[in-house]
Amino acid sequence: MPSATLTPQDALPRDADRATLIGRLWQPDVGPVLVAVHQGQLHDLSRIAPTASQLLELDAPVAHIRTALRDGTAPRIAALDAVLANSDETLRDTSKPWLLAPCDLQAIKASGVTFVASLLERVIEEQARGDAARAESIRAGLTNVLGDNLAGIVPGSAAAAKVKEVLIAQGVWSQYLEVGIGPDAEIFTKAPVLAAVGTGADVGIHEGSVWNNPEPEVVLAVNSQGHTRGAALGNDVNLRDFEGRSALLLGKAKDNNASCAIGPFIRLFDEHFGIDDVRRITVGLQVTGPEGFELEGSSSLAKISRDPLDLVGQAIGPQHDYPDGLMLFLGTMFAPTQDRHGPGQGFTHVVGDRVSVSAPELGALVNRVVHSQQAARWNFGIGALMRNLAGRGLLQGGAPTA
Repeated sequence: MPSATLTPQDALPRDADRATLIGRLWQPDVGPVLVAVHQGQLHDLSRIAPTASQLLELDAPVAHIRTALRDGTAPRIAALDAVLANSDETLRDTSKPWLLAPCDLQAIKASGVTFVASLLERVIEEQARGDAARAESIRAGLTNVLGDNLAGIVPGSAAAAKVKEVLIAQGVWSQYLEVGIGPDAEIFTKAPVLAAVGTGADVGIHEGSVWNNPEPEVVLAVNSQGHTRGAALGNDVNLRDFEGRSALLLGKAKDNNASCAIGPFIRLFDEHFGIDDVRRITVGLQVTGPEGFELEGSSSLAKISRDPLDLVGQAIGPQHDYPDGLMLFLGTMFAPTQDRHGPGQGFTHVVGDRVSVSAPELGALVNRVVHSQQAARWNFGIGALMRNLAGRGLLQGGAPTA
């Protein structure tokens, strides 16, 4: 993955000059530092809040950041272009700073089957029992029965209930259709707190998987009160064969070392960017293989079957508290099916794939695929973060609260 792909021009939103972007970098001999992007530089936000989670608890995080940039409370810590280039794990100089995932103490949650295209692919996985060779014939048969008639169905509505009755009668009902058009969304834990990797890092697939794929998504940053503060890009790396064998293997299909990527930054909501902009985002996916294979696709969040804020409401509320907030993947809009290893075999990753998830409003998240056991070991957990912050004096007296 050449570092030339990790440049401000490629990594940042098209209107980066007016975007409020926060992230985290690893500063050697210091540890993780919360930063803001400003005029090509990264500025230290530690005096405002020691963690991204605490920053999003403030009543007006954007106002706090802007004030700190003006009065010098957020000093320059590094040049953005140098840190981006050093974020390429294949070329990284560990004596210099690099980007981490922009979240920290937030729970990492994900929504499943929120788009019709990916909904049908989940049904195919289930019926194929994880066998990629059977997928194409099942896909054709389901399309004949379902067509695209589910596209206009509002989940949980009376019309959705009627569709359910029809599909049960035709013998094609599925647990994935239940969460796709039923009243209750699928919300699951994607990865442990602090386990997500950032742009430039390797992402991992289980070595025992022979049918897997990237899942390009928009990820909402939500605070403990359920207020959505911003959005980032994400790659919910998925093992289709594992989940296809049994939905009870969802944890193994979704949560492996380095199987969750978020970044490059969280774009905070302000007068230039808000939830309505998220609803219109088009996310692009590009996969370039070491053997020359290329795949490109895109899809609009406008095609989502559940509104993003409805998903937030199902993830956090009277039954679900998250005192440090959460990062919520909104579901994949693009399930790649392009044949890679032969007719009817569909798509699967190979080690060395370069994956780019991009959107004009959010920039680009770029990663390289390896087997999970070959990815950098995850050894900086919550305890390590607390010790680090205490050692830097960032927990004494607490941070500003909402």
